[in-house]
Amino acid sequence: MRFLLFLLVFLAPVPALAQSQVALTSEIFVERTATDADGRRQVSLEAPGVVTPGDALVFVLHYRNNAASPATDFVVTNPIPASVGYVGAESTGSVVSVDGGRTWGELANLRVRNADGTSRPAGAGDVTHVRWRIAQPIPAGGQGELRFRGVVK
Repeated sequence: MRFLLFLLVFLAPVPALAQSQVALTSEIFVERTATDADGRRQVSLEAPGVVTPGDALVFVLHYRNNAASPATDFVVTNPIPASVGYVGAESTGSVVSVDGGRTWGELANLRVRNADGTSRPAGAGDVTHVRWRIAQPIPAGGQGELRFRGVVK
């Protein structure tokens, strides 16, 4: 089964603080791996057109402080689309949620409640959101990027 890119465009980062100061843009890439003539593995990031289950995705969130003063306590929360399995964040300082954004933590410390009332350790497939808190003030004109990986289900 093939999934069109438009299924992924609903992945919109949500700034929790400093919203009027900091602009966010996002990009999605498909990671392709090929072997060159010498047998070396080559990895490239390509703009997705059509993606299929198992395709590796890289999500890049760019932020820029457009204000004349530093932005402090900036938080970016990004939901994970139902058609994408979370693989991990490449940017440091991230936490995840496995309950729709109600609670946050490192994946190894989170649990998922089963229908029978018991719980189990959370896994990457349980992640519903990823969040970063930018600890240092973002200076006027300052910018950066955050990345996480997923796979098309």
